[in-house]
Amino acid sequence: MSMNGNSILNQHVLVLNQNYEPLQICNVKRAMVMLFLDRVEMVEKDGGFVHTVTKKYPMPSVVRVKRYIKYHGFEIVLSRKNILRRDGYRCQYCGKHYHHLTIDHVIPKRRGGKDTWENLVSACVRCNNFKGDRTPEEADMPLLKKPKKPHFVQFLRQQVGNPKQSWRPYIFMS
Repeated sequence: MSMNGNSILNQHVLVLNQNYEPLQICNVKRAMVMLFLDRVEMVEKDGGFVHTVTKKYPMPSVVRVKRYIKYHGFEIVLSRKNILRRDGYRCQYCGKHYHHLTIDHVIPKRRGGKDTWENLVSACVRCNNFKGDRTPEEADMPLLKKPKKPHFVQFLRQQVGNPKQSWRPYIFMS
């Protein structure tokens, strides 16, 4: 494959399970290798081409594995980065976007609050300091939305941002 732009080979490709459920996102280079090894089939093309010395191949946008991959959903790691991503990098109390956000325990740790998806939210420094060791009700600071563990597909959509048009039916965005 020619390096007519390394960025072309690093573009995202959606990988579907045999039953068309989203599995993961890989790059064009990895998708092309899986195509050549006959592990996946092309479902949607990107419109561009990947060139070798003697041939050109359509660039994949969506591929589907040929053998069903058994999985019980991917575990999304509970981390600061993933909480900020889930909350859209927005303070869950005042709703503003800030460059520097903290992680707040809805039920304070001192009062038995755990490090769980349902108890952690992103908060600006001002709101976090004002809330202190109180619950949102005690501080009269209602949450914008109830925190919960994100679903894999929802998380995938957030990870990609504005998905390619060809992906929309497969990640439930008609």
